[in-house]
Amino acid sequence: MKHNNTTGGYQISPGMYELNGATKVEGAVNFTITSTKATYCELALFHREEAEPYAVIPFPKEYQIGHVFSMMIHGLDIEEFEYAYRMDGPNCPEKGEVFNSEKYLLDPYAKAVVGQSKWGVKQQGENSYKARVVRQNFDWGKQKRPNLPMEELIIYELHVRGFTKDPSAKVEAPGTFAGLKEKIPYLKDLGVNAVEMMPIFEFDECKGHRAEDGTELLDYWGYNTVCFFSPNTSYANAVEYNREGTELKELVQEFHENGMEVILDVVFNHTAEGNEDGPFFSFKGIDNNVYYMLTPEGYYYNFSGCGNTLNCNHPVVQEMILNCLRYWTIHYRIDGFRFDLASILGRNEDGTPMSQPPLLKNLAFDPILGKVKLIAEAWDAGGMYQVGNFPSWNRWAEWNGKYRDDMRSFLKGDAGKLEAAALRMMGSPDMYDPNTRGRDASVNFLNCHDGFTLYDMYAYNQKHNEKNGWKNTDGDNNNLSWNCGEEGETKDREVRKLRIRMMKNACAALMMSRGTPMLFSGDEFANTQFGNNNAYCQDNEIAWIDWTQKDTFREFHEFYRYMIHFRKENPVIYAEQESSVIGLPPMSTHKANPWDPDLSKEERGLGILYAGKLEDQTEDIVYAFFNTNWEQMQIQLPALTKGSWQLIVDTAYEESVLEGKEIYLTNGDYLLNPRSVMICKAII
Repeated sequence: MKHNNTTGGYQISPGMYELNGATKVEGAVNFTITSTKATYCELALFHREEAEPYAVIPFPKEYQIGHVFSMMIHGLDIEEFEYAYRMDGPNCPEKGEVFNSEKYLLDPYAKAVVGQSKWGVKQQGENSYKARVVRQNFDWGKQKRPNLPMEELIIYELHVRGFTKDPSAKVEAPGTFAGLKEKIPYLKDLGVNAVEMMPIFEFDECKGHRAEDGTELLDYWGYNTVCFFSPNTSYANAVEYNREGTELKELVQEFHENGMEVILDVVFNHTAEGNEDGPFFSFKGIDNNVYYMLTPEGYYYNFSGCGNTLNCNHPVVQEMILNCLRYWTIHYRIDGFRFDLASILGRNEDGTPMSQPPLLKNLAFDPILGKVKLIAEAWDAGGMYQVGNFPSWNRWAEWNGKYRDDMRSFLKGDAGKLEAAALRMMGSPDMYDPNTRGRDASVNFLNCHDGFTLYDMYAYNQKHNEKNGWKNTDGDNNNLSWNCGEEGETKDREVRKLRIRMMKNACAALMMSRGTPMLFSGDEFANTQFGNNNAYCQDNEIAWIDWTQKDTFREFHEFYRYMIHFRKENPVIYAEQESSVIGLPPMSTHKANPWDPDLSKEERGLGILYAGKLEDQTEDIVYAFFNTNWEQMQIQLPALTKGSWQLIVDTAYEESVLEGKEIYLTNGDYLLNPRSVMICKAII
């Protein structure tokens, strides 16, 4: 093979044009990058942590095919360099073309990023974002993925740093992938079988760094992506110079060993480059008007609320997103993806909604992604709300925001919510037709990272985001919460007891609903954010999980754990089974008097009955009744042609789990206390 001498004496040859990014090959490193308008491209090589390159190697004109620049550099040791690109081309901002040959550009396909490896410490200068070449030699062994059916999932949303950063977590590697790995036994015991990690792609937590009343505020959540192909360096406990996310892979491997799936919260709606005033370190300098949606004047559309909007349905961007998700699926064995502000993925290049968005369709039918979960947050900051109508091709599930809103309203005692609550608990068939959307479309949740925690939902009537620095103007004002009589922390024993009961009611509703339940980390032991419903910038005790709450709210934690296991042990709750032999329908709703079909009245009592026969031919029949009124309610359980009802749960009792007490309701009558839930199981 003939090589060409270049500056610095490096031997180069034409690259592998279909191999995006920088890849170690035998005897060389292959560099490939694409730009539709660049007239010139050069590769800059840096010694580790140096701001100025030790070598700059232009791509020869003859090494460009179409819009792709590719070359192999022979004799490079990946341990000894970091790299970035510089490009030249037209600079016409009104057309969205902003090439600048003086800017160093981060490779969009970089598998590891340097420049932000120590949490909260921003490197100075223009050249802080550079990439590393990594080895892809992790040994997954013979491990199989769990491949759990969507209907069997119990999803646990968490923030990698916040989950173990507080000293109360008592882990050896707080705030890291390794620290999370230490908590897997806890999660397994709790009963969750899927962990949804808030963004772990490389992001800049120092973006928008500021101080408020002496508190350092950072971009803690991580929804401003720097690079889509690389894990966040500061989440690794060990320094991983040229290894490909080993610590994260070990974490995924350990989850799989314990039968748990891993879902990533991914942000393909915008990037950390922001608008016209934002930083310039990657996509802007490579193909600004390809990667971003721009107005006719060359400004950035802002359907994300974060300054820019990724141009997802441009073919080049589509290809990048598909390649990215395939990469995480193949090399990190990820089991599913939750797409932040997913409605943006259905917008055309001019921002208008599309009826058959090609990106969403390609994701749905991609062979590599054929078994991963695809979950949409089916709205965006531009007013596009698609809950129940997200383009799905029977592949996409949705965060069911209507479940959250209707059930919050019902559980706090609002009148006229029986019908809505019944539909939500039955899997929202009014929104997700089982014949067209399947039975796996609804991800049910009452709380998530965005909004009140479960505890705060019953401790605060109003948001308290003052410490965010925006005079409490940020965050949602429509929380559908109730403080149980006193705002915030209280010593009033009755208020505290009521709050625990309300949390138990909410837990029972979530675990007794058809659809996939999702809980927010710490909700199972009443973790609080002190009324902050938008803790995106709080890298402190506001957003960190306080593990001492597990002891303070021991009985509530045990109740939550019990309800998760009760759901798993009674498949009739989450999936239709073979017909019951005693003639009960597979799913039905009731009022204080069973079989009353009128759910339109201003009442506050709702029952839901699941009935079926399991594979071992045993009957699986459970009944839950919710009294959201402030008065007692005399209820009649649906009659059984044989057997009797055993009382399993009554949240009116401080020790709410009654299964082992063998309390049978032989006549089917029960006096249910105010704001309480009872659950029974048929003993045939």
